[in-house]
Amino acid sequence: IGSNPFSCIQCNKAFPTTGQLKSHMLCHTGEKEFVCTQCDEAFSQSGKLKRHKLSHTGEKDFGCTQCDKAFSRLGNLKTHKLLHTGEKEFCCTQCDKAFYASKNLKIHMLAHTGQKDFSCPQCGRAFSYLGDLKRHKLSHTGEKEFACTQCGKAYSRSGSLKRHKLSHMGGTLPTAN
Repeated sequence: IGSNPFSCIQCNKAFPTTGQLKSHMLCHTGEKEFVCTQCDEAFSQSGKLKRHKLSHTGEKDFGCTQCDKAFSRLGNLKTHKLLHTGEKEFCCTQCDKAFYASKNLKIHMLAHTGQKDFSCPQCGRAFSYLGDLKRHKLSHTGEKEFACTQCGKAYSRSGSLKRHKLSHMGGTLPTAN
């Protein structure tokens, strides 16, 4: 482990300080103690809250020179520029897929490893992706946060609302099998 002597007991990721390990552990528990005062969205790390706050200011100092998109973070601009070049430098060693960003490759690798670090505290079901756990938790609460502005029908998933909205326009989307 060398300069990172503190390891997570759930995923073996190592950190140089106990504080960083403690902060990391929140991603497994789902605990979010940093709350945005403008919209009440909560985060497990203060840095993620700070980054989120930029979404309220609309501040986007990093503009793409090839199109009209702008970003609040330089790293997001760098990743975006790869879309223009088509360069995907992060390649999977298990299959032929390649990605613009290392985080997307890491997420993809879960498909090969079957690693499931996110567990539902209510029923114990485990998931590879935090987003899947969040979506699953709605099955326990029945919460439907995506409502149609035309008729009021509500859904737990944004994609379901988008599909529903097409019905108001006389169209339909193909459903997944």
